[in-house]
Amino acid sequence: MGEDTAYEALLAKVDQSDFGGALRNVFLDDAMRHPLRFAKAGLDLSAGQAAIAARAAQRAFGRGNRDPVAPGDNRFADRTWQANPAFRTLAESYLSAVQWAQQLVDSSRAPAVQREKARFALNMMLDAMAPTNVPWMNPAVLKETFETGGQNVIAGASNFVDDVLHHGGRPRQVDTTSFSLGKNLAATPGRVVMRNSLMELLMYEPQTDLVHAQPIVCSPPWINKYYIMDLAPGRSFIEYAVQHGFTVFCISYRNPDASMRGVSWDDYLQLGLMAALEQVSEITGSPVVNIVGLCLGGTMATIGLAHLAAKDEAARVGWMTVTNTLVDFSIPGNLGVFADRKSVTRLEQNMQQRGYLEASAMAQTFDWLRGNDLVWNYVVNNWYMGKTPPAFDLLAWNGDSTNMPAAMHTQYLRACYVDNLLIRPGAFRIAGTPIDLNKIKQPMYVLGAENDHIAPWKGSYLTTQHVGGEVRYTLTSSGHVAGIVNPPGNPKAAFWTRPHTDRGLDAEAWREGAERVSGSWWDDWVAWAAERSGELVGPPRVPPGDPAPGSYAKGEDGPAFKARSSARRSQRARGRAAAKNR
Repeated sequence: MGEDTAYEALLAKVDQSDFGGALRNVFLDDAMRHPLRFAKAGLDLSAGQAAIAARAAQRAFGRGNRDPVAPGDNRFADRTWQANPAFRTLAESYLSAVQWAQQLVDSSRAPAVQREKARFALNMMLDAMAPTNVPWMNPAVLKETFETGGQNVIAGASNFVDDVLHHGGRPRQVDTTSFSLGKNLAATPGRVVMRNSLMELLMYEPQTDLVHAQPIVCSPPWINKYYIMDLAPGRSFIEYAVQHGFTVFCISYRNPDASMRGVSWDDYLQLGLMAALEQVSEITGSPVVNIVGLCLGGTMATIGLAHLAAKDEAARVGWMTVTNTLVDFSIPGNLGVFADRKSVTRLEQNMQQRGYLEASAMAQTFDWLRGNDLVWNYVVNNWYMGKTPPAFDLLAWNGDSTNMPAAMHTQYLRACYVDNLLIRPGAFRIAGTPIDLNKIKQPMYVLGAENDHIAPWKGSYLTTQHVGGEVRYTLTSSGHVAGIVNPPGNPKAAFWTRPHTDRGLDAEAWREGAERVSGSWWDDWVAWAAERSGELVGPPRVPPGDPAPGSYAKGEDGPAFKARSSARRSQRARGRAAAKNR
């Protein structure tokens, strides 16, 4: 009905990573080099399909296995796939072919990078070919058509046309009409207390009579808007921290445009994290500020801490928390298939035309990493069933993505995914300073998420092996985003932890010795942070300013970008903070 058009457009964009070449290597070159192995695989496929046909014949006579079809796969949740012999056989045939094709890629003798690319491209095609994506093969769609007298077809066609005209031909994931920034998203009361050409700094109103003396600055990723850390009332990490006696600030980055093509990691360090640390110290009077970093913002925070250590300014930060963050990219997750050297070179050429990587390109990449959940699910729901997608705060935030400046994104991909420089002492330089993660001596709380496909938990665990101070590693249930939006009260939530993580202890050994705790890691973190954040004092005054979430979060333009000299160091701010403390 239109899904093929969207799929072909997606392939055209992602094949800059040469997925087509990877598939050819696996299915053609490999077959020509090893014809007997390939022939045997063909016989295995035929045998599997024959066995399915035999089971179908048995069920026709009331016999045969009645085990569930694909338990846990929501595409086949309708009971017709289980109870109807024809639909069950169709599902089993498809799933058997999928398993066969995936095993063929996994057993290929092609290089590992080629196998990963081929696996991604193959899974995209196999997902697209699922019988659930064909209206007359999907029993849920057939039932809806019968029960509504075909009204779903009319509504679905309307949804499809609207998506083609206004959403790039992709089905909408969320109904955003009920969400408004500052009201039910990014709604924790606060003020913009600083603005420069790259970011706004938000300070949140205190909600307790006393607060810990050392404030917190949140370092979010700049791939999406900051408010994943302040999602919605009752589902906001920042709100929870404020309610538990912390003075919290958060960086809100500007959405880059073509004028910011030359913005680099140096700029994000100096105009972002370092500028925030200075301003927080000046406002609160505390010479010590703590940091909570998320994803790429956590990578930047770790680099920033190593940068301060190299300049003998480590005492400016008391402790740091990084959540779902990689600094060692030897386990890169699914994004690794887009970030080999050849793919990065092609991406650089594309970015040079605009000066930035479009937000939609990043969003599509993340969506297709989980195509069944984030693409085909909505093709069926919106275009075939004629329904409106749900109003879901996580997906509303997910759709509010931002551009990536060309220079910074090139540095990020090459330094991290291609060359993995951060873990090699002195190999990576920022603001003219070579960094060494082992010089980070502050206590750290490192969080990973069990089902994270962006920053795999075993990759985030490696941070504990590269820094030089006391580390508490915690593993939470759920995935990259839902692992962060993890308020207490969810009966399914759990986390694993142990007091300290020793050097030389690998991820599996750590997990074997970790304690499983029911509930949210937020409570564990609050207890850990409270012990390390100083005495309780009266809350600092919030300076006047525009109400949070500020103008950058709303997509409003900022001043012309102006890089900050690396020589500029705010001794004045630290001097004033020390004077206030005395």
